[in-house]
Amino acid sequence: MIVEIYGKEQCPFCTKAKGLAEREGHEFTYKQLGIDFEFPEFMETFPSARTFPQIIVDGEKVGGYTEYEALVK
Repeated sequence: MIVEIYGKEQCPFCTKAKGLAEREGHEFTYKQLGIDFEFPEFMETFPSARTFPQIIVDGEKVGGYTEYEALVK
């Protein structure tokens, strides 16, 4: 799996998502709000998102940590 995680500072679910990707051996990139992207860009990419992180797996938007965890299991 190729995973893109869009997160923000001090986000426990962002940290959990990165840990899950590492444990599962997934190739992943972590993009942080304010460093790698700004909020308007985030809303263009994830217009219905209301929480962080938002995760893309193999080019498909899967949602947040809970959805990613369910996909892995």
